[in-house]
Amino acid sequence: MKSKKSLLLTALLVFVMMVAFTASVNAGGKVYKLGFSGAITGPTSDAGNPLSKGIEDWFKYVNDNKLLGDDKIECTIRDDQYKTNITKRNFEEYLDDGIVFYLNYSTGSTLGLKQDFEEEKMPTVPSSYHEGNLVDSDYIFIPVATYSENMVALAEYVVKNHKGGGVPKVALFIHPSAFGRGPVDDTKKAVAAGLKMEIIEVVEHGKDLDNSAMLQRLKSKGVQYVISHTVQSPVATMLKDAVRLNVKAGSFGEEGKLTFLGAHYTGGSDLIALAGDAADGYLWTCSYNLTYEDNDKTKKQLELAKKYGRDDKAANSHNYAAGILQAQIPTQAIILAKAAGLEVNPANLYKMMNEMNGSKAYDSFAAVGPVTYSKDDHVGVDLVNIYKVEGNKFKAISSIESEYMKKLRAAQ
Repeated sequence: MKSKKSLLLTALLVFVMMVAFTASVNAGGKVYKLGFSGAITGPTSDAGNPLSKGIEDWFKYVNDNKLLGDDKIECTIRDDQYKTNITKRNFEEYLDDGIVFYLNYSTGSTLGLKQDFEEEKMPTVPSSYHEGNLVDSDYIFIPVATYSENMVALAEYVVKNHKGGGVPKVALFIHPSAFGRGPVDDTKKAVAAGLKMEIIEVVEHGKDLDNSAMLQRLKSKGVQYVISHTVQSPVATMLKDAVRLNVKAGSFGEEGKLTFLGAHYTGGSDLIALAGDAADGYLWTCSYNLTYEDNDKTKKQLELAKKYGRDDKAANSHNYAAGILQAQIPTQAIILAKAAGLEVNPANLYKMMNEMNGSKAYDSFAAVGPVTYSKDDHVGVDLVNIYKVEGNKFKAISSIESEYMKKLRAAQ
């Protein structure tokens, strides 16, 4: 009899422990797995490193502040050194791990894995804003205005503000890659569609430490404006050479001089650190709020960086802001899915992404405008700010949406 009672008590104790364990697990909520693969080291790590920190910090913030209640986001962050083969391996391992959403980085790997995203039906937000990411793609969602939108918006700004006689004569200074070349065709298409501007030359820069010959050649051809789409270091070199040769305009469109403008990766605090006073007057487009602007949104970025121990360089980088936004977008999709009573899985998050508009648009402190998506529009923030360097600081002087990019897309 004692043996039977003992067995019964033991079974009851095991049952109680199982119930308690199950309740504990349920109380802890669900864990949603995401993955990011990016160039934390290697080429473009000057952008990829602070960007990855923005992603990491936002997801920490989500979990620490229970933005999803008892549920949590677990985002694995891996360095791919800007190598597409490593990116592909990371993505495949993330799939095996059961991710519900994926964050990618480079233009090359986004184009290279585009078909994989389609086959796996995996909603993906890349760090690349290449217009070509959208071609034959349903599952890629670009966070902000594309590189082409930035480039064409700058061209529109030049045309609108040019005060010299005739149409403005422009040179395009670009990175020797798909990333650099992508916006050139769209800029040429905008000119063909009626944008009154003449493209005199397209320069694919190398690793030259001296741009003297190039700048003198552009001047001899009557070029008045140089629009750059590359990264900060070659632009900084060009600006310092232009100052040394006394060919850099002191004011916008100054006759006989070159006015310099650039898109997204050509500006920010890193450019000022590299170019110093030579950056004065430089015009730049970006869809992110800059911490040079003292407002409630930029304060939130700085508070987040401080909370997680980031140094000033990372905290003030627009690439850090880009990482924050890249992480906020899937977070918002999860919030919308939970609010709709849907299971958090790739199919439902894809559905929520396409419904992120109207009253469901997402207003991020990192961006200059709301993030909106629909079935026919997979570009999040359409607005770009035009910033100007004054006293070694970028100051917002205007905001613009590219009218010609809207026309080009409508014509496709």
